[in-house]
Amino acid sequence: MIPRHLIFGTAAMLVIALAAGMYAWHLRRQIAHQQIQTDVSHPASPAPQGPMEQVTLWVAEDDPGTLRARAATIPMPSGRQERAEELMRALLNVYTQESSPHPIVPTAEVRTVFLVDPGLAVIDLNRAFAEGHRSGILVEELTIASMVQTITANIPGTTRVKFLIDGKSQPTLAGHADLSITYDVSAIQQLASVLQNTP
Repeated sequence: MIPRHLIFGTAAMLVIALAAGMYAWHLRRQIAHQQIQTDVSHPASPAPQGPMEQVTLWVAEDDPGTLRARAATIPMPSGRQERAEELMRALLNVYTQESSPHPIVPTAEVRTVFLVDPGLAVIDLNRAFAEGHRSGILVEELTIASMVQTITANIPGTTRVKFLIDGKSQPTLAGHADLSITYDVSAIQQLASVLQNTP
């Protein structure tokens, strides 16, 4: 007959081994879940795909405070939403360069652009875009007008544009330009016309 203390000892070791295995499994799941959350909260921008196309970027120039149409050749996907996103990324790329005529922080990113029928484009930018943007009426208006004009020049049928920061509405861009409203494209086109003719 097997001694009682040996049976209890073996049973205790089995319980401890089982508990340790369950704890290790729980830790692995927790680590995997944290990695998934990190990947979702910091999505990598996909590499642009599609044939090279000539587009019009409306580029803001701080000195002398104007807006100018500039031709650019960029890879453009076939989907309207993806095209809008690539346009915004190309424009931000101009602004994040060292020699930019309208500097924006290099950490600024376009999260996504939603095209909602009829005619509404929703541009979702990251927190760094707003927090790092320079404050001032003209500099903020130039940014808004530049982005709206670039979208409407290349995505036909866009009549209104709304800006979000990290997926949420925000009162202003950097203290002046109103981000709580939806911009009417015709009003922005009038502003752009004035900014184009500024000496």
